[in-house]
Amino acid sequence: MNNFTGLFIAQDCSSEQQQYANDLSQRYCFDVLKNYPNQGLVLVCDANGLGLMNAGEKKQSPVKAEFTSPELHYRLQKSTAKSESIVKAIGNKGQPWTVLDATPGLGRDASVLAHFGCVVVMVERSPVVAALLEDGLIQLKSRQPELAEKMTLIHGNSVTTMLTWREQQGANQAPDAVYLDPMFPHRKKSALVKKEMQLFQQLLGHDEDADSLLMPALALAKKRVVVKRPNSAAVLNAHTPTMSVTMKKHRFDVYINHQTGEKND
Repeated sequence: MNNFTGLFIAQDCSSEQQQYANDLSQRYCFDVLKNYPNQGLVLVCDANGLGLMNAGEKKQSPVKAEFTSPELHYRLQKSTAKSESIVKAIGNKGQPWTVLDATPGLGRDASVLAHFGCVVVMVERSPVVAALLEDGLIQLKSRQPELAEKMTLIHGNSVTTMLTWREQQGANQAPDAVYLDPMFPHRKKSALVKKEMQLFQQLLGHDEDADSLLMPALALAKKRVVVKRPNSAAVLNAHTPTMSVTMKKHRFDVYINHQTGEKND
């Protein structure tokens, strides 16, 4: 983990929150910091939950997995399954599909899919990001338990998880779809790179092994694989998709498993 210093427990934490933070540190092998660092990335646990911060910046808000943020809530209230491109790309129709999100980030796309009926399994290999997602799910469970029931988290390597899924879970339990959104290198001069993406790139670097995700995903998904890419990016692993759902700045490349009787939308 590039530039990560550890977990800092703020003074405004209750005894229960302090115990929760200590449990996190043990499960994810974080160093618990006695003092707030002068530089580097730090997870901060305070009365409002868990957040990732750059210790070298004075004025900032923590980056969190906020499944109940006002922005996401507004988006979900105003959108429909037809207006959400990711839902169109996933193609969930009729019975709720199980979607394996192999690159969940802060879980926004997973939230959208769950909101529109999918059962989503997020697989995250970074312990820092997994801890943020776990905290976000705890917050979601207390506010929207019906949505939280549709979302689960696995801390592990996505490629390994996909390769061993049928053996571990059973062949009949394979997900209907696999969703991939590998981190793409942004131009340094771009002012549009969000703060959270900047922190993620400092923490994780770029997805140099992104191409390795596609073939295990294609082998596992019963119905389709969906890959989110910037419009300027090449297709993943030089593999031509069945079709694409194109937006202004990005697209969803869709790989349909025709052996299961799936048809192009």
